[in-house]
Amino acid sequence: MIFNLFFVLFIRMLVIFTNSLRLRTIIKNLLLNCICEINKFYVETGVRVLATIIAGPILRRLTKQQLVLWWVSPFEASGEFCCYLADEKIFSAPLSSDNLTTFRFGAKAFVHLLELDINLPSEQYIEYDLLLVEQEQHINQAKPLVDVIEHLTYQGKSRPSFIIQDKINNLLHGSCRNPHHPSSDSLLAGDAKLENTLNCPEKRPALLMMSGDQVYADHVAGSMLYAIHQVIALLGLNNEEFSGSGLKDSEQLYQLSEQYFQRENILPKAELKTPWYKPGTSHSIFTSTYAHNHVMTFAEAMAMYLLVWSPTLWQQIKLTGFDVPAKYLQTHLQELSALETFITGLDKVQRLLAHIPTYMIFDDHDVTDDWNLTAHWEQAAYQDPLAKRIIGNTLMAYWLCQGWGNNPIRFKGDFWQVADAYQQQPATEQHDEFINCLLAFSHWQYTLPSSPKLVVLDSRTRRWRSEQSLDDPSGLMDWEAMCELQQELIGQDAIILVSPAPIFGVKVIEVIQRMATMLGQPLAVDAENWMAHPGSASTMLNIFKHPKTPQNFIILSGDVHYSFVYDIELRSRHLHPNIWQITSSGIKNQFPQPYIGFFDKLNRWLYSASSPLNLFTKRRAMRIKARKVANKGHQRLFEQSGLGYLELNGDGSPIHICDLHCDGSTTEFVETAEEMLP
Repeated sequence: MIFNLFFVLFIRMLVIFTNSLRLRTIIKNLLLNCICEINKFYVETGVRVLATIIAGPILRRLTKQQLVLWWVSPFEASGEFCCYLADEKIFSAPLSSDNLTTFRFGAKAFVHLLELDINLPSEQYIEYDLLLVEQEQHINQAKPLVDVIEHLTYQGKSRPSFIIQDKINNLLHGSCRNPHHPSSDSLLAGDAKLENTLNCPEKRPALLMMSGDQVYADHVAGSMLYAIHQVIALLGLNNEEFSGSGLKDSEQLYQLSEQYFQRENILPKAELKTPWYKPGTSHSIFTSTYAHNHVMTFAEAMAMYLLVWSPTLWQQIKLTGFDVPAKYLQTHLQELSALETFITGLDKVQRLLAHIPTYMIFDDHDVTDDWNLTAHWEQAAYQDPLAKRIIGNTLMAYWLCQGWGNNPIRFKGDFWQVADAYQQQPATEQHDEFINCLLAFSHWQYTLPSSPKLVVLDSRTRRWRSEQSLDDPSGLMDWEAMCELQQELIGQDAIILVSPAPIFGVKVIEVIQRMATMLGQPLAVDAENWMAHPGSASTMLNIFKHPKTPQNFIILSGDVHYSFVYDIELRSRHLHPNIWQITSSGIKNQFPQPYIGFFDKLNRWLYSASSPLNLFTKRRAMRIKARKVANKGHQRLFEQSGLGYLELNGDGSPIHICDLHCDGSTTEFVETAEEMLP
């Protein structure tokens, strides 16, 4: 940058002291050409000065006693955090080792997690600012957020804001955000909703619950992987060595000439047990149909998060310029078009996440498709060194970008010592030790002391393995995890339970999954519904039947790429709990038509209230009503991408359930008297 400045000044002096008009014109043209070439060099080599904030800030946890803020910078940040009420400063805290924890994952890449003990008024519009010193530009004066990220505030506001809401009157929720899916990014609808209710505590959403598949590590566009590799070079992200494969290290991986759209050729394989009618053969451990660009390294996973949550780095990288195999050219062009549209909305996504407490939990695609679906899959994956490393890398990135901010106290002590050892020396031994720590960790679930209480389930790492066959689907939670859940519910009048996969799903699809399991193919149909495992299914249903079950019980789910709502009652209890299964999926993904319409009709025909098939369901002791999609006739399942929006009564029961869409429309789910779908 200094060379660039002196070069420009030198050329301008020549122009000033040159009498010949022709010579002045030649020098001016030379100046313009040189500046263009220098800027091009900066972009291609990563020399260009990076923004003070690369991604974030994301408001992660907010209560009357605690505020947690997450962001990524190219240096260790210093400065001050302040809060304002009616332009009067009511809170300030200098960033220090007492409240700020950093994690370095590259030469110019630092995750920051700010944890503050606060005592601020509830139900009040409060603005905040993060005053950061721009160390890389040698500027001692701290700059406010609006000067660092111009698009971070809403019209007429000079700072981002929040409202502490102990009582949840309404919320946003959803899952499944695939950057290159052709549907719209429904987080933009959430941004519009927040903008329209910004100053109103009664109408402004209390939180955003992202219930899985915030990223797709196993389904990456070719252009996205190319962008990821540019980010790795730009930020100098950590290199890593491999064992148990033909690859020496990540640098060798990045230099492969045939890696885009062809990674399934280097992903690890294993001898998997197959049914009698299909001879045994070597199969890929990573079962995603779209694993052509599966992320493999920790650096790739981290770069992916930076690119899906912030527009900043996209300004310094290219989407084209790599070799695309001929058979994937059409796919590449479709992905490229969708990705370009996705990028244009990231400024509003960044703004939304800075203004609303955002809670997250993983599902399979945050790590890899079919993650821990069967015990046999687990054996194959964790016994293979490369497969274990890939899973561990995506889980490391999940912790840094999602899990850490949900409940930071869970990751102190021994956990932090192992994480910090890798941070201080990111060598193979420390890397493997950190992955082992993450795979053994059993506290990804968390709660929020709100009203109603928010309980978020880990349905991925504490599986109930099948007692009948290692190839049968595992239960989504084991006995110990179920007992812990029971304790969280006791003494509560109302609960919001977040289960990434619906507890009460579409029966006909569950039957198809069961048939595929009987044929030895559970991985082919993602047969991981709650009712697929007898032990976990009966235990969960018994929890609902328990006398101390909360009176009002809302279940928020995603995963399935379509939306639906069930009203559920127990047949066997006089004072039965009221249960609502509310599923919204996906934020940027959707179930292909016309298949969802076919399954919707087939489900209504086969599992109406009078159907004898209901005698064979595990849920026959329950009365279930599927809500209609407003203005869609008898339709119950809705496939269009959207962001769930829920309004609650004072007792924790739902008033209004709908999906928000980017075009400003809403899809409402209305009650019906028709009983069906046990």
